[in-house]
Amino acid sequence: MLGQYLPVVALLVLAVVFAALSFVASGLLAPRRPHDKKRAPYECGIIPSRETPERFPVRFFLVAMIFIVFDIEIIFFYPWAIAHREIGLFGLVAVLIFSLAVFESFLYLIGNGALEWGPIAEVRRSMSRRFGGEVVRPGVRQVGLEGRADTTDPAAGEAA
Repeated sequence: MLGQYLPVVALLVLAVVFAALSFVASGLLAPRRPHDKKRAPYECGIIPSRETPERFPVRFFLVAMIFIVFDIEIIFFYPWAIAHREIGLFGLVAVLIFSLAVFESFLYLIGNGALEWGPIAEVRRSMSRRFGGEVVRPGVRQVGLEGRADTTDPAAGEAA
């Protein structure tokens, strides 16, 4: 029974031994010539001319974590796609429930503004604080009919 795991254990042991030997060999064989330029950050071959003005926004890391979570959830669809004929209706119902949970979590993230940042998000947050609640975000820009004749008034139509 445990013999079937022997190749996996051997592979893990070899990987750990190789990594350890690589670090030891690098420490013993690498020349040590400290220099200020070696301690400077390396940015794709471009010499940094100035310090960055601000820190990298945390929102980008949040988006990266959300992407990884949803990417892993999508990977769970792969076994169903391979064996959907064998598992039948039960598998379909399970995948639909799982899809509903994924979609619900996506709606929750959008509702909490996890994917909004930048100047527009700052304006919405300040307006929300100013007016004490959620600011309505219309999807369509409303335009008035100021300066136009009333289309329901028949006399206005004749004058035009």
